[in-house]
This record gives sequence, structure tokens and C-alpha cells, in this order.
Amino acid sequence: MKLRHRIFDYSVILFSAALLALSYHIFIFPNEFAPAGIPGLATIVQHLFGFKVGYMTIIVNIPLVIIVYFLVDHAYAMRSAAFALMMSLVMLLLDYVDLSSFVYHTGNGTSTILAPAAGGVISGFCYGIVMRRNSSTGGTDLVAAIYHHYYPERNLLWVIFAINAMVAALSYFVYDFKIEPVILCLLYCFLSSKVSDTMLKGLQEAVKFEIVTDEPGALSKALMDSLGHGVTELPAVGGFTHSNKTLLICVVNKHQIVEFQRIIQQYPGSFAYLSSVKETLGNFRREKVKK
Repeated sequence: MKLRHRIFDYSVILFSAALLALSYHIFIFPNEFAPAGIPGLATIVQHLFGFKVGYMTIIVNIPLVIIVYFLVDHAYAMRSAAFALMMSLVMLLLDYVDLSSFVYHTGNGTSTILAPAAGGVISGFCYGIVMRRNSSTGGTDLVAAIYHHYYPERNLLWVIFAINAMVAALSYFVYDFKIEPVILCLLYCFLSSKVSDTMLKGLQEAVKFEIVTDEPGALSKALMDSLGHGVTELPAVGGFTHSNKTLLICVVNKHQIVEFQRIIQQYPGSFAYLSSVKETLGNFRREKVKK
């Protein structure tokens, strides 16, 4: 089973790398803007000197992978290496494939922002997928991992922000002193970050209710019978009256909020508040309600 999971993880990582490489050829290279991170710097180098991003990615990631392997984590380094190698290889192979039917050009009157929008979404999707499998897209992530090893108390966001800001600033000078490539780079970074954040936090959002009540037995039964989710009971003491209360905790699906409100209205002596749950793990399922 462990081997099967490992094979599946590497398959997903390699697929994500190939997808990201394809998006570079379709959305980024033809439209004269640089994406985020170290691949953005490599894109600038390719634009100026013709040195392929695929080769640049390999050259940059080899020493970073070696350092991360010995300093940070073996598995993380190996999976990141697999992603970087696959992405570089596919990028180089696609140079010999006719993609003219699929390439999106902004120079022919089509929307300028669609290329970085599509590229950013694909980048964020790939980033989120590989991060959930203890891997990375290489480049900036490896730099951040090394930085975190030496300075664990510092915020890594500043490292990533500094690299992306440098790419955006260089875009102005590289692409004929135009502000548009800078804006496209920032748009790409923003969408990539938002999509990856959603992928990392998960799509199984829920709502957590905490209820202070004098009728824990009846209210718990009503919630479990109607909503199909378990309820946790904790002893509590009222701050004003110093009387014994019960705190009920119940995590439900977002579409069950209205039903919860209907139930709580039947217990006027109870007080409840809700908070958002980004992702549920483990045994969170709606049990079949017995009629």
C-alpha cells in the first residue's frame, strides 16, 4: 500500500510538471511577460539571450535540490527534483512540437489579461497539488526551505515576495520599458497564489458551531437527528451567573446553517456562534438520520 501511494504521488507530481511546462508554451512564452519566482527570471534570461528556460531550470535546481536533500528533508528534495526535471524535459521537448493551434497570442487583438490569468490558475493548481504531496515546484520553494532551515523564526513570505518583486521590476526594463508586463506578472502571481492557497487549505469547507446551553441533552439529540453530525459536550461555567453550563461543539456542512438556525430557535435559553472551518480531516461525514 505504501509503495502504491508513492507511485501515485510521483505520477501526480510528474503530470503537474508536464502541465505547467505546457502552460508556459501556450500562455507565457508567446505573450512577452515573466511569471513568478525563479522561472520568471529564467523566462527573462530566455527573452534576452535565447538561453532556454528548460536548461536554466535544471541548472538552478540541481544545487538547490542537493542542499535541501542534506539540510532539510530527503523525500521533499527527491520529489522536488522529480518535478523540476520533468518540467525541464517537457519544456525542451515541446520546442520541437507544433503548438500553433493551441498557443494563445495577445498580439492579435485578443484580451491581454487572459494569458497570465490562465497561466496563473494552472500554476496555482499545480503548486497546490504537489505541495499536498510533500513536494514543490522547485526554484523559489527550495530557496525558501533553505532559508527556513537557518532562520525558522522569520516569515518566508518576505523571501518569496522579494523574488517576485524583483521579477516584476525587471519586466519593465526587459520588455521595452512598458508597464504592461509588470501588471501581467503581478496578475499571474496573484492568481497563482490564490488558487494554490485554495488547494492547500482544501475544498471541504465546513462550519463550526459552539453553543452554550442549559439543555445539552435535548439540543444535542435534535442536532444529531436533524443534521446527521456528531456533537461534542464540554462542561462550562457562566461568567456572569457562575452557574454550570454545557458547551456543545458541532461541525456541519455549509448548506446546513439554515437548518441549524431553525433548531437553535427552539431553545431560547441557548447562545451560539459560528466560525469557518477551512478543511475537515478524518471522520467527518453525515450519518444517515433515522426516521
